[in-house]
Amino acid sequence: MKNLRIMSVFGTRPEAIKMAPLVQELARRDGIDSLCCVTAQHRQMLDSVLEVFHVTPDYDLDIMTPRQTLSTITSKCLLGMEEAIKAMEPDMILVHGDTSTTFAGALAAFYHQIPVGHVEAGLRTYDKYSPYPEEMNRKLVSSIADLYFCPTVANRDNLSREAIEKGVFVTGNTVIDALKTTVRAEYVFATPELNDLDYVNRKVCLVTCHRRENYGKPMEQIMLALRQIAEENQDVDLVYPVHLSPVVQEAAEKYLRGAPRVHLIAPLPADEMHNLMARSYMVLTDSGGLQEEAPALGKPVLVLRRETERPEAVAAGTVRLAGVVQDDIVTMATRLIRDKAAYETMAKAVNPYGDGNACARIADAILWHFGRGEAPAPFGGD
Repeated sequence: MKNLRIMSVFGTRPEAIKMAPLVQELARRDGIDSLCCVTAQHRQMLDSVLEVFHVTPDYDLDIMTPRQTLSTITSKCLLGMEEAIKAMEPDMILVHGDTSTTFAGALAAFYHQIPVGHVEAGLRTYDKYSPYPEEMNRKLVSSIADLYFCPTVANRDNLSREAIEKGVFVTGNTVIDALKTTVRAEYVFATPELNDLDYVNRKVCLVTCHRRENYGKPMEQIMLALRQIAEENQDVDLVYPVHLSPVVQEAAEKYLRGAPRVHLIAPLPADEMHNLMARSYMVLTDSGGLQEEAPALGKPVLVLRRETERPEAVAAGTVRLAGVVQDDIVTMATRLIRDKAAYETMAKAVNPYGDGNACARIADAILWHFGRGEAPAPFGGD
């Protein structure tokens, strides 16, 4: 019987972290040829993840340009995918989450009448402009996909409310699979500054801030809050791997350069980021992925956004919405820094996002779709 040609498509650092373990799992399966197409929507940050996970793309669109726009990303992805599909002739295309690469990859597959599997399906805020453009990207992909790999039951239920019932699987999130391979107690950082921090006697807080909907006034408020937190808490170090976006770089330099105990460093490879998170006191972030990763490591998270499409950890108590107003962020962070009971209430290893077997479930579901195996049991047993 001819092997199934399953092509995974991704282009950003967060996508790569979550898709690399799946590319590897598919490669281990009998009956599957695992193909990898990257768009390089984020070139440098993508490459670092590929190196960590030892993934070599079969096709590289290399679309990134300085100060690229959503329109240029989407159009270049769509045209590049045309060539990749013709060259690799996949039986199914897998896309992840909610990026412009995700939308363009799914649309290209549809134009060629190739089935689409949507990894990390069913996340919703129900505000099409927040997160922007991610919320609309994932909704559009939901209209195209044939298989839906939902991290949680809540994600499945979101799809059900949209009358999407067929081909839906609750798998857990593949990022938990990735963490199993990267976090190690004996890990030594390649970034020397990180080895010099005192993770035992000081409160080292990991910070990220990069989302488009936070550009402008929200980002200014976030940066001012971070500076105030550092200035008012001498036992705190803030470590901020600054995103390569020129907008983010300019804001970090303007508001945080020279602030006490604020470490502005270059973006980190996936393994460095995961191990830094594992040793940190807490996380302040507007990232989606860190909202899933930090609870798996028992780290409290303050989300620097107005809403989240990942409510499971909020319900579990390990994640809280801090918003984008300086005073609110400072108040919530200060309480966790100074109130041991408040901190310990959040710092519990509640992991609603997976058990490290999401990739295996996805591979099983793909084989089932093509009549070559049994459907997987869902994550959580529901």
